[in-house]
Amino acid sequence: MDQDNTSEDESVGPSEDASEDEMPRLPPGLSEAEAFEVLWKFRAKRRQASPDLPETVTRLTASDGSLLYLVGTAHFSDSSKKDVSMIIRAVQPDVVVVELCQYRVSMLKMDENTLLKEAKDINLDKVQQAIKQNGLMSGLMQILLLKVSAHITEQLGMAPGGEFREAFKEAGRVPFCKFHLGDRPIPVTFKRAIAALSMWQKARLAWGLCFLSDPISKEDVEKCKQKDLLEQTMSEMIGEFPALHQTIVAERDIYLTHTLRQAARCVEAPPNAEKVPAVVVGVVGMGHVPGIEKNWEKQLNIQDIMSVAPPSRLSRVVCTALKGAMIGAVGYACYRAGGSVGRAVLSLPAVKSLLETLRPPPPA
Repeated sequence: MDQDNTSEDESVGPSEDASEDEMPRLPPGLSEAEAFEVLWKFRAKRRQASPDLPETVTRLTASDGSLLYLVGTAHFSDSSKKDVSMIIRAVQPDVVVVELCQYRVSMLKMDENTLLKEAKDINLDKVQQAIKQNGLMSGLMQILLLKVSAHITEQLGMAPGGEFREAFKEAGRVPFCKFHLGDRPIPVTFKRAIAALSMWQKARLAWGLCFLSDPISKEDVEKCKQKDLLEQTMSEMIGEFPALHQTIVAERDIYLTHTLRQAARCVEAPPNAEKVPAVVVGVVGMGHVPGIEKNWEKQLNIQDIMSVAPPSRLSRVVCTALKGAMIGAVGYACYRAGGSVGRAVLSLPAVKSLLETLRPPPPA
C-alpha cells in the first residue's frame, strides 16, 4: 500500500476497486493538463456547497477558508458507514482523514469475513507481536483491549472499522482525493498510557478487561453516537482512570486536530494553479469530536505527546520478574514433558520467538 511521507500525517493511495463508471469519459487526444481540468470541473459540479448534514457531522472552518466535515462514528455501527458514504459523496473532498495509524492500516484492505475471524482469534502469534511492538506491559495491555474488541465482535457478529473501510472505498471514487491516516502511532499511545498508570491502576484495569462479559446489542452501539451518552461515559472514565483518559483520548484529540488542520489547507486549482480553500472529511470516533472542536483554533505542539518516558525502577523490577516467571514456566513445562519432548517444544518457532522476546536487553 503506497504511503506519502512528504507530510507529517500518513497518506494512502486510492482504493484499487474504485468504480470507473462514475468518472466521465475523457475525449481522446487531451493533454494531461486538459484532462486534469475536465476532471476538476466534473468534481466541482458534483460537490454540494450546503449539504444536509446528519446529526453526527460537525462542520469546522480553517483560517484560510478550508472546510472540515467531521464525522463522529461508533466503530461497530452500520449507520456510521452510511453517514460516511453520504458525506463523502455529497462534498467530493480533496482529502479524507481517518482515525487510524500505520499500525492499523491493514484493516482497510481486508474483507469483512477475514476481519471478523481475525478479531475473534487472539493467539500466541498476536501476543508475541504485541509484546515486540509495544514492550511487555504495553503489549499485554493491548492484548486485553483486543479481547474487549473480540468480545464486542462476537456479540454483534460485526468486524470493527467498517466506517474506515467505507471512507477508503468512497475516497477512491472522488477525483484527486487523497486519503490520510490521522491518528498517533498506537505503540506511542499504549506506552504513554501504561507509563501514566500506577501499578494498582494497571492491576484494576487489567482485572476489569479480563472479566468483561456484559452483553452488547447493536442498539447499545448506536447509542454511542449520542453526545450526551458519550459525555456521561467519559465522565465516569475520568473519575476512575484520569491518566488513561488523558493519554488515550485527550492527547489523541490534539494529534487528530493537528493532522486534520494539516489536511485543511488550500489546494491549487487548474488551469492557473490558483489557491482555493480545500474540502476535507474527517472520520473519527464520536468520543473525539468534542476535543477536536475545542482544540480546532488553538496553538498545538504535538512533540510533547509523542515522547515516551523511560520506565521507573519499580516497573523494571516488575517486568524482569514477569519475564523470569514466564521463562521459568516454559522451562518447567519442558522438564515435566521429558528431554526429547522438551527439546521438540523448544525447537518450535513460536516458542523460540517468545523466548527471544523475553530475553533481557544487553547491558549498555
